[in-house]
Amino acid sequence: LPSRPSPNIACSCYLVLLFTTYISKSNAMNINGGNTSRRRAVGSADMYRHVPKEMTEATKIGVIMSLLSVITMFVLFFCETYAFALTKITSSVEVDENSEQLIRLNFNITMYDLHCDLVSVDVWDSLGTNLQNITKDITKWNLDLNGQKKKFAGRNAEIRPVQHEEHKETMQELSDSVGGDMAVMDLDPEKLGEFLETFHDQAFIDFYAPWCIWCQRLAPTWEKFAREIKAQGINVGVGTVDCVANPQMCKDQRIMAFPTLRWYENGKAATPDYRGDRTVDALMEYVKKRGKNIERKKQEEQGVTSKDKYAANEFSEFEEEHHPGCLVAGHLMVNRVPGNFHMEARSVNHEINAAMTNLTHRVNDLSFGSTDPTSGHVLHMIN
Repeated sequence: LPSRPSPNIACSCYLVLLFTTYISKSNAMNINGGNTSRRRAVGSADMYRHVPKEMTEATKIGVIMSLLSVITMFVLFFCETYAFALTKITSSVEVDENSEQLIRLNFNITMYDLHCDLVSVDVWDSLGTNLQNITKDITKWNLDLNGQKKKFAGRNAEIRPVQHEEHKETMQELSDSVGGDMAVMDLDPEKLGEFLETFHDQAFIDFYAPWCIWCQRLAPTWEKFAREIKAQGINVGVGTVDCVANPQMCKDQRIMAFPTLRWYENGKAATPDYRGDRTVDALMEYVKKRGKNIERKKQEEQGVTSKDKYAANEFSEFEEEHHPGCLVAGHLMVNRVPGNFHMEARSVNHEINAAMTNLTHRVNDLSFGSTDPTSGHVLHMIN
């Protein structure tokens, strides 16, 4: 059976029909000379009014304005398209009146996430000059968390290669000599927490990569160092972390170079990282010095302070807040030929961890020639 329309729809249709009938009657009354006021009232409710004919008729001024608008749009479109499609190369030559063979290159650059020990300044030019890790007339500043100068890192002195011990035994031979029981504990994310709890006060961890040549040279020394720690009864945990097998763990620890020898106190990393020689004697001396520093801190907490200023300076290296930021400033004397000026992350004692190397930087100043504007030899400057 056909469905009946709902009451709402029927009511709406009825109202529309009444309204249409009313409008029709009103128009009829207007045509037949009905009431003028009623006609005005009904006309004000008309929502579909017509535009008068005189408003739609063409005029000469309208035609002229329309033609001018079309021509203007066409010209603008053509010019913009032509300018976009047309490419040209312009060259300019400026003669430098300075006849000196060398030119001074001044720079001031902030490396926001790279330690000063890993910043290398290099120069190459078309004459075959290849200078790496230039140290003359270059200074470095350690930066704080806000990127501001905090401590003078000194002149960019040439970094001394650390000493390594030579071992006749291989790692396999060292392992076999004690029945396969290694003194160094291999750590992963699950073992690290338990390891730091076991050695709550002091722990020494080597973050390495198997392909790193410096890590390979350190491995036998690190094992012998761990055995010496146990032999002397020193309560220090000695461990290693393979950053190839545990990349996220090393990323969380912000390991930027291999090997990184990091000291831990009370379950937290104590900066700065160890940068000394990689021999058993040097490592043992460092551990004992760290132990003395812990005792000194405990005495200071109890209100006992040392009056010996030299003793306080002995532990000053442990008070440095480690933040991988560096301000490099200085100048170079380079040949007046095409060349390149580079700042790279490189170290003579480490292999750089490319996954954690961040060379974000800011060029505070870069200029050629004398820094004195009155000399007339300032060629270009960036501020």
